Amino acid sequence: MIKVLKYLALLILLIVGGAVLFNYHPDISLDRLKEKYAYPDSRFVAVQGMDVHYRVTGQGPSLVLLHGTGASLHTWEVWTEELKDSFTIISLDLPAFGLTGPFPDRDYQIRHYTEFLDAFTEAIKLDSFALGGNSLGGLIAWRFALDYPQKVKQLILLDAGGIPRQDSGESPLAFRLAKKPAIAAIMQKVTPKALFKKSLYEVYGDPEKVTPALLQRYFELFRRPGNRQAYVDRINQQDPITDPDRLKEIEQPTLILWGETDAWIPLANARAFADRLPNDTLIVYPAVGHLPMEEIPVRTANDVRYFLEAQEQTQPNPVAPAPY
Repeated sequence: MIKVLKYLALLILLIVGGAVLFNYHPDISLDRLKEKYAYPDSRFVAVQGMDVHYRVTGQGPSLVLLHGTGASLHTWEVWTEELKDSFTIISLDLPAFGLTGPFPDRDYQIRHYTEFLDAFTEAIKLDSFALGGNSLGGLIAWRFALDYPQKVKQLILLDAGGIPRQDSGESPLAFRLAKKPAIAAIMQKVTPKALFKKSLYEVYGDPEKVTPALLQRYFELFRRPGNRQAYVDRINQQDPITDPDRLKEIEQPTLILWGETDAWIPLANARAFADRLPNDTLIVYPAVGHLPMEEIPVRTANDVRYFLEAQEQTQPNPVAPAPY
């Protein structure tokens, strides 16, 4: 019996060891990632000790776009192409993500992100703009509008964070795993690609739109040196919760775009935003998940165009875009 237990223990160790080896993925050098994922018009600017990756495309009133957790400025690729004829589109890789990489001080509280965004816009000489964000980027966007209201002309929130979940659902598996110390330590090198696929399937209303190239981009940019540690750091930081009723202080015209089948932040949260914001428009997209700008990019871009152009027409003296 003891011999059988020893063989069983050995078998389990071999299985676990094999799984670890199979899912072991080292960091990918920044130079290699830049070669593959930087755009011809990519730019880099020094902000708070980081070399921030961003793009400026098009002409017209300025629109700054912030991606969500695990994403990068690539999430706005179609919006950029669709809107660049009428707007100057500024997208960036937020600290902890994409080619920008981690905050040097490892502080991922939202106030630190709004301070970063203020410093970034100052660095590129941008003082007035429309601001849009998805998920984490949406949370940063509306908190920025509270902290720096003089800079934000209009606000666009896509499946935004920052309000407690309004249903009985639980947080995504990837977030729950990062909160477990033993697993979080392993995640620095052992990163199952299957977990990325599961997460993308969760955030897309139509899983068939999760292409191999899309999965590979998310997976490889996560392996930029420092990004995996930054992900764990951010998930585990206790950020002071902003009272959602402070949304009532946001006077800027706000467009709320939401995927009806969002599994990460439910539709009830969209209603919660709309109930609090004093000057908002809510559009809900059937059969769409957490990333409307990726799933139905042309339709959502058109809705943004209509919203921003209508707002610009109501301004007697619109602010000219800065000469980046």
